[in-house]
Amino acid sequence: MSATFDPSAASWFKSTQSGNSGDCVEVAPGFAVVPVRDSKDPSVGYLVVAPSSWSALVSTLRTD
Repeated sequence: MSATFDPSAASWFKSTQSGNSGDCVEVAPGFAVVPVRDSKDPSVGYLVVAPSSWSALVSTLRTD
């Protein structure tokens, strides 16, 4: 796992659960942080969140 996020080394993917609506986010695994971007317009940029914050979000979304 890389200590920092290098956008040029990122392999972005979106969940298979996202469907075909186009309302998706993509993540790039394998870093010490979780980079997240809008799949509809990836050129806008990305957010970087702590793994614990990402896990909490995903856990909350799965239970709702």
